[in-house]
Amino acid sequence: MRLALAEDSAILRVTLAELLTGRGHDVVVQAASDPELFAGLAAIGPEGVDVVIMDVRMPPTFTNEGITAALRLRSSHPNVGVLVFSQYVETTYATQLFSGHPAGVGYLLKDRVAEVSQFVLALERIHAGETVLDPEVVSQLIGVSTSRNHIESLTVREREVLDLMAQGRSNTAICELLHVSLGTVEKYVSAIFTKLELPQAPHDHRRVLAVLKYLGV
Repeated sequence: MRLALAEDSAILRVTLAELLTGRGHDVVVQAASDPELFAGLAAIGPEGVDVVIMDVRMPPTFTNEGITAALRLRSSHPNVGVLVFSQYVETTYATQLFSGHPAGVGYLLKDRVAEVSQFVLALERIHAGETVLDPEVVSQLIGVSTSRNHIESLTVREREVLDLMAQGRSNTAICELLHVSLGTVEKYVSAIFTKLELPQAPHDHRRVLAVLKYLGV
């Protein structure tokens, strides 16, 4: 993959770049701020990057520059994947980030990524058009949005399944995690679609729509 990296910590930025390069990927842009990132992207063209890795808090105020830049990036370069990689969950902007077209978007917490292979797999999934969410991010997004959702009709097990769907898990992965059959998971998913009033439609991705309703976006 061709990757861009926006991280204000020089040590972490260089370390990530070396790790990813060592795994066979090409880090084509390294930036310490979002202006540097967009300048680098402009220099190589919109087709020159597959996934951009963004911190949340970056110069000059170290509040939300990174995630607001991720929103601009999704608007200007919708085909470029975005992974927000931070110590913080910025719920307001995260909700906006996943509300439009969440395919190819991810949000991971730095202190919860235990292995390099886990991080690289997340990048590969985002590049493939999947949505990747840390369970803690899912939990916090649900925490701020539950009052806006109409999910009371879901059973405890259905909410567990939907929670795993929000993390980007496939039906096969869900059945392995919950120790149930694939057919049982498919029945749960079908029930979720019915209760959330998501009928089959040729141009809609019901899994994504179900997750968006769950997160209240």
